[in-house]
Amino acid sequence: MGHKIFVDTDVIIDLFTDREPFTTSASTLFELSEQGRVSIYVSAVSINNIYYIVKRYLDNKKALRVVEDLMQITEVVGTTKAEIQQALLNDFKDFEDSIQYSTALTVKGLDAIITRNVKDFVKSKIAIFTAEDFVKSILKS
Repeated sequence: MGHKIFVDTDVIIDLFTDREPFTTSASTLFELSEQGRVSIYVSAVSINNIYYIVKRYLDNKKALRVVEDLMQITEVVGTTKAEIQQALLNDFKDFEDSIQYSTALTVKGLDAIITRNVKDFVKSKIAIFTAEDFVKSILKS
């Protein structure tokens, strides 16, 4: 398998709600996963948020289908008390992003975090990319 990437909630919501201009790069990430070029990891915390927001755009049944699809195409990483405690220490401006980061740190061999909020991860020790920039870097190689 290729690169291991942790995908932030916003990128997945972009994909399933067709939020332009972000849909194409989010979709390409998942195509790269289907091709075996990347493995996508998401936080368990994200699943509820994704469901809740996608349900605003789609009906309940379709939002549940999105969750089912995510279970097939991603690896879900748990968020425990340890990650929450770490998130409190990270000195991130946005606590939700701090939780995402702390959860991403538990993935061994992780290559990058993919988010639309790059500026919120300035203190990250893991490479941070927008979906568009990551896709460009992969397609070049």
